[in-house]
Amino acid sequence: MRLYVYVLEARGLPAPRQRRGGVVLFYAKVTVGKQRFRTRAVEASDLGGAAVAAAWNEEFVFAVGSDGAAGGEELEVAVARRGARGREVVGTVRLPVPAATAAAGAPGERRSVPPTWFTLQLQRRRKGVVGVDGGDEAAADCGKILLSFSLYGENNVNSVVHTDAEVERSLDMEHSSCNNGGVVDSPRSHDTDNSEHFTQEDCNSITEVDDLAETSTTATANGASDTERMVPDAAASFFEEAMEIMKSRRSTPELPQDLDGGIIFEHAYLVGSKELNHLLFRPDSQFFKDVRELQGTMDYEEQPWTWKSADPPSLTRTCRYTTGASNKFMKAVKTSEEQTYLRADGKSFVVTARVRTPEVPFGNCFAVVLLYKIVHRTGEEGAHLTVSYNVDFLQSTMMRSVIEGSVRDGLRENFQGFAQVLSRHVVEVAGSVGMSKEQLLAPLQVEHRQSDIRLAYRYFCNFTAVSTVLFALYVLVHIFLSGPAGLEFSGLDLPDSFGELITAGVLVLQLQRLLNMVTHFVEARLQRGSDHGVKANGDGWLLTVALLEATSLPPGSVDPYVVLSCNGITRTSSVQLQTLEPQWNEIMEFGAMEEAPAVLDVEVFNFVGPFGVAISIGHAEINFLKHTSVELADIWVPLQGKLAQTCKSRLHLRVFLENTKGPETTMREYMSKMEKEVGKKLHVRSPHRNSTFQKLFNLPQEEFLIADYACSLRRKLPLQGRLFVSARIVGFYANLFGHKTKFFFLWEDVEEIQVLQPSFTTVGTPSLLFILKSGRGLDAKSGAKSQDKEGRLKFQFHSFASFSKASRTIIGLWKSKSSAVEQREEHHEEDASSLDLD
Repeated sequence: MRLYVYVLEARGLPAPRQRRGGVVLFYAKVTVGKQRFRTRAVEASDLGGAAVAAAWNEEFVFAVGSDGAAGGEELEVAVARRGARGREVVGTVRLPVPAATAAAGAPGERRSVPPTWFTLQLQRRRKGVVGVDGGDEAAADCGKILLSFSLYGENNVNSVVHTDAEVERSLDMEHSSCNNGGVVDSPRSHDTDNSEHFTQEDCNSITEVDDLAETSTTATANGASDTERMVPDAAASFFEEAMEIMKSRRSTPELPQDLDGGIIFEHAYLVGSKELNHLLFRPDSQFFKDVRELQGTMDYEEQPWTWKSADPPSLTRTCRYTTGASNKFMKAVKTSEEQTYLRADGKSFVVTARVRTPEVPFGNCFAVVLLYKIVHRTGEEGAHLTVSYNVDFLQSTMMRSVIEGSVRDGLRENFQGFAQVLSRHVVEVAGSVGMSKEQLLAPLQVEHRQSDIRLAYRYFCNFTAVSTVLFALYVLVHIFLSGPAGLEFSGLDLPDSFGELITAGVLVLQLQRLLNMVTHFVEARLQRGSDHGVKANGDGWLLTVALLEATSLPPGSVDPYVVLSCNGITRTSSVQLQTLEPQWNEIMEFGAMEEAPAVLDVEVFNFVGPFGVAISIGHAEINFLKHTSVELADIWVPLQGKLAQTCKSRLHLRVFLENTKGPETTMREYMSKMEKEVGKKLHVRSPHRNSTFQKLFNLPQEEFLIADYACSLRRKLPLQGRLFVSARIVGFYANLFGHKTKFFFLWEDVEEIQVLQPSFTTVGTPSLLFILKSGRGLDAKSGAKSQDKEGRLKFQFHSFASFSKASRTIIGLWKSKSSAVEQREEHHEEDASSLDLD
């Protein structure tokens, strides 16, 4: 059998009376029979009064029972202190190890004691031994120590041997203890059975055992308690005690920032943060049972929460399960998830989950990290739950973008079910999708009022500007105090020496540099143009973008600014001077648009001067159809471009898109407008059909279906499926014996639509050929028939049930979209030219 002993911390230890400049270190010695180990020596922290505390957070493993090197079935933990004049044992606690036959008869079982406070008893002194303080402490309070135990049977099939790295870590810990001046009884000095000190049990056992022992404050030095089996809710009791221990910690880590992948789930619920934490992460949670039932998860194994050696110790557990197969042609995937508590102070809880799926394609290249944050709503009733994610790549791969897209889509689908089940257990706060737009933008409005003054101070507060001003003032004072001499007369001041001549030249050069700086600053301020600070007005689609910051811009990009474009309307930010980590904190609003925008184009430029040409640093595209409103509210956008990609440049934005007319009004107005363009009646689809269409392509709720047609996709082999047409996209979906083909592209990306005559390859039916603009629609490349030399993708659809109706509707919609884009661009150019003339 193997006994795991976790020595966490000690409190209430007697404070030593040490000489000035002396340091007293505390350490703990753990003994089972002839096996002895020692923690590192640490300096105690003051608790006030005559008591101190020490924290070790270390783990030791002993071989016990008939197969181990046991010299006695008793565990002894002693706390000692070491000062300048010697060492002294502060107190000890002795506990019995359960009988070997009890565990041997139940292979794979585990007996455990949750973290429990044990009272330290004074050790009987030998004659002539003097403590560190030089006094008698026979009646002193020795304090208490926090210990946890786990006892495993000898035939545990789930045991896992430590890796070499873990063995090295144990040896390093032993070596560091020796460096602290202590004497360590190395496990290598015993027989070979002691090598089991370097084993770790990754226990998946179902049976758990109740507390082994717990000493009371009145127990004697040799006091012990009996062991008994844990009741079924013992794991829940351990979880409750662990939450209380984490809550009572003196130092609590700060709330971590959301992960870089973005927020995948954000809602508020009318329940306390503590209750919501218990609902989600309590052992054998009914909530996750319902989630697994909904998602078809099988073979679920949940390990109990245990303390993991760290500083401070962290609460962790591992869950293993098999995700259900979507159909009989797609196999199930084994998944392991390690959950760790980062914070639990009673009001806020933070849990990180690391998910590995090695059986999926490229599964060994990455891990998915989830961050759950449960925070009490300040000034309001309820708790706020936020889940963010990130993809941690373990090795480089060319499929990085594909993996990130697949992970995002998979998480979005899983958390839809997560939200559905959670709404059955707790009541959601109405309209609580994260913080409101006003709450998020309010701090930026205050900061931006002082941005110009702060930027000027940062730009001119340097040696060149300050020295030039002081030098000029010094010379002016000298001129006023000196009188004419030599050939000088009133109004003419000539240099009296070569030194004065050189000084005057230096002053002129400095003034020229200062003038250039002032000119550069003024031109940079005027670069914003007349569109900066324009407020959105009117009814329709209102777009608000908060430009926060950029990171890791390429070297040489010292004066960056950003240009945003949407539906032919542009907005320009201010220029941030002399920085590679600019912080704008600016809000840009786009006026009301009749049609919902699909894409926001972002481009970062380097301002090079009043007569120079701005250089593009990098660009990005934000597709509103591929991001939820929660993700758009706080999004990091990677910049594209040679230099930007090399430096991994990113832009931090907050994007808010809202419709002031309402979805029903917008839908009916758009359908009426399209009926005039197409020349036929268009029927509004049912809510159920719209919802199915949105789920099929992971589209936002405002996207509505206009028409759908059964047809074939022309590739090497024709693929029968269905073509969907909406206000912003053209999508295709097919399911052939479980092999799904799904893609869509934007109307804005379509350059031309051609009607092709019937041919043998199209089974004697006419077809529609979509030709996209160069470099556009690359996400749908898998469904393209071909790609020409200019980089334009071509999609061909044929075998429509009624080609005339389908082609008439599709071509009419495309012409309406293309003409609207051209009109917006012309209108914007006219506005820009009129402003230039003014």
